[in-house]
Amino acid sequence: MRATVRHVAEGTYLVHGTNTNWVVLSEGDAVTLIDTGYPGDREGLLASLAEVGSSPEAVTAVLITHAHSDHLGSAEYLSAAYGTPVYTHEAEVPHARRDFLHQVTIGQVLRNGWRPGVLPWAAHALRSGGTADVAVTAPEAFPGPGQGPLDLPGRPVPVHTPGHTAGHCAFHFPDTGVVVSGDALVSGHPTSRVRGPQMLTDMFHHERATAVASLDLLAGLDGDLLLPGHGPLHEGPVRDAARLARERAQ
Repeated sequence: MRATVRHVAEGTYLVHGTNTNWVVLSEGDAVTLIDTGYPGDREGLLASLAEVGSSPEAVTAVLITHAHSDHLGSAEYLSAAYGTPVYTHEAEVPHARRDFLHQVTIGQVLRNGWRPGVLPWAAHALRSGGTADVAVTAPEAFPGPGQGPLDLPGRPVPVHTPGHTAGHCAFHFPDTGVVVSGDALVSGHPTSRVRGPQMLTDMFHHERATAVASLDLLAGLDGDLLLPGHGPLHEGPVRDAARLARERAQ
């Protein structure tokens, strides 16, 4: 499946896969990868690395915003094939191992099937490997003391934004004004008719009230380039985008 690569800031690329985005951070010959799309996005994922002049062997680490199948799809593949470490928030580590699964169920999808876009989205998710086993054998909590930037290409700063899942994390890049928001704040989705900053439909969140509260954490970040887990790049103050999503969530 094809992927579209967009250079958004120095060493930073937003890649649009099939309904899900990932981010490539390039620093010299080394790369950090944030999220990996669906299992069915693997060809596009590898092609996106090649397009930015890199390769899977050059990926220093995979960072996972959260362990849903459309973001975790090729993490174990990279770990097993290339020895790439897979990092996520400590609360998300057991989720990535699939000790449990906090993800929308088939029953929830069917109950929401009357909503515009839900059934076509579900069919696409199935075709893309949304129900495949994507468990990561040995995910790890973010390395380092737990504060400030990670010692990885791009120097991402994890920001715990729970609610969508317990260990969901965004990533902040103060020097470039970039915020990678995962699914805590998106700019579009096949199940939504809304364009621009918004939360995902309620059925996707593990704890909706907590997810709404996490928008305030995103509103506190200094940045003007929002790279969401779903939807296009959003340009403008991230604080305004988060506040608009909160208003829309009421």
